[in-house]
Amino acid sequence: MMLMAASSPPVIIVRWSGGRGRAAAAPLEAAAGDGRRKQVEKRRRGTITSTSNPLVKHCVKLRQSSSYRRSQSSALVVGLTPIMEICQYQDFKVDEPPMVDCLLLLDGTEIPEVFNDSYSSVVHVSPNVMKKLSGMQSVESTEGIAILRLPSSFYDMNVNQEEGVYGNWFPSPHRILVLDGIQDPGNLGTLLRSALALKWDGVFLLPGCCDPFNEKVLRAARGASFQLPLVYGNWSHLNSMRSRFQMKMLAGHPENNSEGLTKTSSLSRALADSLLGEPLCLVLGSEGNGLSEQTLQCCELVSIAMAGLFESLNVSVAGGIFLYMLQPQHHK
Repeated sequence: MMLMAASSPPVIIVRWSGGRGRAAAAPLEAAAGDGRRKQVEKRRRGTITSTSNPLVKHCVKLRQSSSYRRSQSSALVVGLTPIMEICQYQDFKVDEPPMVDCLLLLDGTEIPEVFNDSYSSVVHVSPNVMKKLSGMQSVESTEGIAILRLPSSFYDMNVNQEEGVYGNWFPSPHRILVLDGIQDPGNLGTLLRSALALKWDGVFLLPGCCDPFNEKVLRAARGASFQLPLVYGNWSHLNSMRSRFQMKMLAGHPENNSEGLTKTSSLSRALADSLLGEPLCLVLGSEGNGLSEQTLQCCELVSIAMAGLFESLNVSVAGGIFLYMLQPQHHK
């Protein structure tokens, strides 16, 4: 389907290819020789001013609908800073095609230098359209939005049953963060960002977790969703990986809330040092529902000792402490 993505000449043509909904600047490939850059610049001068534009509707749907993101294999990233961080990360992965299909900039914003030689479509939009795209009332800090392809390091085992080759999920399954029913997008995004910062090898999402490409998750994760290997699966998938790689299973749990379960161990330097050479999964549950029954049965429980009156910490705060203490040996 061909979409006219401009309100007045010169127009920008955006083509949605195949069933994956990837945006591409179709005429760019035809530009050649000395006139190529001029042709590129010409096709980047149109400005979208209508919120009813088909490209705008596509972007809004990507931002709001998890099922639509999966069907299109794309997500919407708001903000030039996370977009640039993702682009910089991809510079190290020369064997993969560019992630950015389309960059939408607030009218008057200069095109970032990294996109000067890119085949990504670049479109300027009015402030009113930018508000619609971002879902924010103010666009003062929102100069750009991008349509990005979902990374090849993301596996949804509930959809792609044929991709159950555990060795492909995580290049080095030595330290895997497992999230059990984390529904709050801010907490999930913060945990992804912390896992990336502390060099964990990937994140496994059990049922009940929110979409890692949800707009609020992406805002909190600051691009980590596109840089960390992510797997959506269930306990059957997780058990298969655990058996293959002989992984130790730990789960964060409040010390004073064991409810008759096996006694929890206290997180300490001695415990962390004893696990340095051992591959492990760290399971964290939601604050509201806690750990699932299967997690409680399969994991050794570990708590963070606290001198105050509180029984537990926010899961993203507790997760940061666990991730730091149990981080891979060569990054300590």
